Amino acid sequence: MRRVYIETYGCQMNVADSELVASILRRAGHPIVTTPEAAEVILLNTCAVREHAEERVIGRASQLSGLRAHTPNLTLGILGCMAQHLAESLPQRAPFVDLVMGPDSYRRLPQILAETSEETLLDVRLDREEDYLGIDPVRRQGVNAWVTIMRGCDKFCTFCIVPFVRGRERSVPADEILRQVRLLAAEGYQEVTLLGQTVNSYRHGEFEFGRLLRAVGQIEGLKRLRFTSPHPADFTPEVIAALAEVPVVCPGLHLPLQSGSDRQLELMRRGYTVAQYRALAAQLREAVPGLTLTTDLIAGFCGETEEEFQQTLDLVAELRFDAAFTFKYSPREGTHAHKKLADDLPEAVKTERLERLIALQERISWEINQGLIGTTVEVLVEGPSKRQNGNTPSFYGRTPQGKTVVFAQEAPTNTLVPVHLHRATSHTLFGELARV
Repeated sequence: MRRVYIETYGCQMNVADSELVASILRRAGHPIVTTPEAAEVILLNTCAVREHAEERVIGRASQLSGLRAHTPNLTLGILGCMAQHLAESLPQRAPFVDLVMGPDSYRRLPQILAETSEETLLDVRLDREEDYLGIDPVRRQGVNAWVTIMRGCDKFCTFCIVPFVRGRERSVPADEILRQVRLLAAEGYQEVTLLGQTVNSYRHGEFEFGRLLRAVGQIEGLKRLRFTSPHPADFTPEVIAALAEVPVVCPGLHLPLQSGSDRQLELMRRGYTVAQYRALAAQLREAVPGLTLTTDLIAGFCGETEEEFQQTLDLVAELRFDAAFTFKYSPREGTHAHKKLADDLPEAVKTERLERLIALQERISWEINQGLIGTTVEVLVEGPSKRQNGNTPSFYGRTPQGKTVVFAQEAPTNTLVPVHLHRATSHTLFGELARV
């Protein structure tokens, strides 16, 4: 049984998948190690959403292949979305890689590692039935635990590669989700995040997402429940009611917008209009007092005019998101946009628009956070902060809304503490432990 090191790139789904892979390999007898130098098998679990990430992973794999000078029998593998996306070209682009496996192939990893071959071993079959039931992930240390409640995606937004690399949508049975969360609560996790590509489209038998939130929210010991990422087109009255009525559901929501132009949203096949998104945001804020909204935004999608980009800026100014992940559009091979829509904006225009979008959101985030100065917030402590106040160590955690808070006094990890805020930037709140 060989020692395995796993390195993760990408979103929370990739983190959850790495925990799953660690569990599968540990069950088969492979020790999991924390440094590549100690490993006989190195696995890079990857993301395919951005081309830059793929280049970074190939560069990292090339660097790690140099460890063969000290470990001649080293096996180097690339897993996940990038492996699925580049299955045909990876053996040529990265001949030093020994195995390439997609996200539905992890159960077969022990078998693959037992094989020997002079060629790169490929296993990128998509399986509409694979949901990894019965496998409890090896959780990384922390206060939050990820629970995957569905895999794949049926939306097929024109810019997105996810349905092609993670397959079609399928939901995990509710009793399995509840079993995992009960186990996590018993182990001391106070916060759980439910994961899915479009998490609020969850449905298994009689369980839809609103009912699932209510069932998970009743589990003893659980203090905070989050989920990501929902799709604006899949919110129902039942889900909104659960957000408002289940006390442990956190009042922080990531709600991807992408564009403030109806024509752009239609080209993206997002499934909603600006008016529908605006109405949903208003419903959510009315139902959940103190709700924070964050979002995703794309600058420079195919054919975007200056007027359409201005519509995005105007909508961001109107809706006042607490934060946003902003991107300039880059086509992903295999998507509908790559095949059918012209990527016709110069890079300089995309970059300039992205900079304007970031500047606007940074100002809004700063203004919102300034309004919190003088208030006291509940913080779930995550540990020591990298930010130091002179020689005094700092600690950090997050509010129920998901905002990062740094404070000077020491507090035990995984505890809830009150912090009185005295300073804020666009991204971080600062304060002192409040007297109770």
